[in-house]
Amino acid sequence: MSRCFEKNNLLLERAEKVIPLGSQTFSKSYLNFIKGAYPLFLDRGEGCRVWDVDGNEYIDFLLALMPVVLGYCDPDVNQAITNQLQKGISFSFSTELESILAEKLIQIIPSAEMVRFGKNGSDATAGAMRVARAHTGREKIASCGYHAWHDWYIASTPFSLGVPECEKGLISKFIYNDLDSLEDLLRRDSGGYAAVILEPANVVDPKEGFLEGVRDLTHKYGALLVFDEIVSGWRTGLGGAQSYYGVTPDLSCFGKAMGNGMPISALVGQRKYMKTVEKVFLSSTFGGETLSIAASIAVIDKMSRLNVPDVMHRTARILKNDINDAMRDAGVQDYLEIGGVDWWPRIIFKNTGAADIMLATSLLRQELAEAGIIHGAGISMCYAHCLGDEPKEIVKRWKVTLDAYKEAISSNSPSTYLRGEVMCPPYQVR
Repeated sequence: MSRCFEKNNLLLERAEKVIPLGSQTFSKSYLNFIKGAYPLFLDRGEGCRVWDVDGNEYIDFLLALMPVVLGYCDPDVNQAITNQLQKGISFSFSTELESILAEKLIQIIPSAEMVRFGKNGSDATAGAMRVARAHTGREKIASCGYHAWHDWYIASTPFSLGVPECEKGLISKFIYNDLDSLEDLLRRDSGGYAAVILEPANVVDPKEGFLEGVRDLTHKYGALLVFDEIVSGWRTGLGGAQSYYGVTPDLSCFGKAMGNGMPISALVGQRKYMKTVEKVFLSSTFGGETLSIAASIAVIDKMSRLNVPDVMHRTARILKNDINDAMRDAGVQDYLEIGGVDWWPRIIFKNTGAADIMLATSLLRQELAEAGIIHGAGISMCYAHCLGDEPKEIVKRWKVTLDAYKEAISSNSPSTYLRGEVMCPPYQVR
């Protein structure tokens, strides 16, 4: 018997009247899921589990688009927030908490000598571009990866409606693990590039020498190297991918997992570059908001104490092996595989039968939800996934999913198995 989504669907009708797409975030909207047969509105969360407005329970691998790194309602983070709430949230001047967190970041992140806080990843990446342009006196940007919604980056994507045409000539893309694609850009305009920005850790490992090569090419052509660690920070390790892979950039951007769900980000970098922030305008009313800073301090302390990144990597390896074994047992190994890096395993569609990729993805996510798992393209881990019997329960629910998915994907008419609308994401990041 299928799960009931009556309240979810009614709430979507209500939300669409007052909110574009019924959601404040594109990636959380129905375009990326199965409209009519998926939980689009959640009520509460605890550990690695969430409950939707219809009362259905799920193990969550979306994790609010990856800010949740310890688990929902983590007691240590919640206590830090509660303690600070009794003192106040935002003040007329700075608080000591800002220095405490900045000092912790400087201790754990190789590139960090000074710190500027923001509220989301876009603040940090846009700030990094402004600093790089101010420092070099140049305008162009070379980009590899996804760097949020501001004009300077989104101009390079198909989602650039509303962005001035002049922005589109200031950013060019290069290919991950392809140094020649970067050098081609930089050589073409050797004095024009202010920054090279990339996600240093991606859905695959960097090839040997790639990150070192990016650093060397960037400096050869007089640009600043910026690592966008909004996703990789705290998940590859507390020091980010730069610590994990041993390559230090000039500037770095962190966010998402910094506050276990609280809105906070950071632009960090070498002092000679970060001092530029005293001259360029990079300032916000809520940059020193204390609840998020207190949460981030608690996150760092707990992750350090329990060695959380290593625990998550180890559990992810176990899950990859066990789910792949379950796929072989279910006879879907020719259709699906769990692969990718340990810090962010991926679902790989090897064969979609009579379905196209969007229908196949929709069917899999539908059946995962039916079995009690919310999933995206990757297995986004939090510490709570690693505790107790959760790994065994995850594999158990995957096994139920695979039996249903095999029936649908191996049929001549897989679309008849979809109970809602096919996913139609307007812009695919990776």
